[in-house]
Amino acid sequence: MINKNVFLVSVIFIAILSRFIPHPPNFTPIAAIALLSSKGFNNRWVTLAIPIISLFISDLFLGLHATIPFVYGAFVLIALLGMTAKKISVGTVLLSSTIFFLVSNFGVWLVGYPITIDGLISCYTLAIPFFLNTILGDLVYSAVLIYPFYALQKKNLITA
Repeated sequence: MINKNVFLVSVIFIAILSRFIPHPPNFTPIAAIALLSSKGFNNRWVTLAIPIISLFISDLFLGLHATIPFVYGAFVLIALLGMTAKKISVGTVLLSSTIFFLVSNFGVWLVGYPITIDGLISCYTLAIPFFLNTILGDLVYSAVLIYPFYALQKKNLITA
C-alpha cells in the first residue's frame, strides 16, 4: 500500500525537479501537477496552492518575470478545471493547455506588445509554436503523473 499524500508529494517533487532538466520551451509538468492535485487532495486550498508553490520554488531559481500573475493565474484556473471535471481525460488536458495559452499570452501581450488589435494578433500568432510544446508537454506529463495515480487508486494500492 502507498500513502496517497506521500505519493502525491513525491510526484510533485520529481516534477519540480524536471523543470531544471533541459527541455523545449513550455514543455513542463505544471499543468499535470495542477490537474493531479485537483484529484489527489481533498482540500481545495491545498489543490490551488500546489501548482503555485511548485512554480514559485522553481521560479526562484529559474527567474522571476513580469507575466507571473498571468502564468500563476492560468494554473489556478487549470486546478479549478480539474476540480470540476469528474475525471481527468485527454480533453481536460487539452483544455488546460488552451487555458494556459490564452491567459499567459494575454499577459505577454500586455507587457511586451503594443496594446492594439494588431499587437494582440501578433502576440498570439508568434506564440503558436510554444502552444504546440505546451500541448505535448501537458499530454506527456499527464500520462506520466496522473494515469499511474488513477491505476494505483483503481487497484486500491493508494491509501488515504
